[in-house]
Amino acid sequence: MKVYLLQHSYEYEVYEDIKMEETKIIGVYSSEIKAKEAKALFMTKKGFNRFSEECFYIDEYELDQDHWTDGFVTWDSESNSWIDE
Repeated sequence: MKVYLLQHSYEYEVYEDIKMEETKIIGVYSSEIKAKEAKALFMTKKGFNRFSEECFYIDEYELDQDHWTDGFVTWDSESNSWIDE
């Protein structure tokens, strides 16, 4: 069974050289049509209406499957290096 995840994501500047990304999971839907209907509704809501259509993402996922299949690394700001253990 497939589901459709609707997210809203955008980048904004905190300081001159520092940008942040904000992502909101709006909902999980049983069909792409329902996800698109929700997108159309949210595009008119306060806050969301200030952003373009490109800030909304619909992704298809298969239930009961891993979608991230490997580990990850992260940045340690104290040592200015990647942590990959």
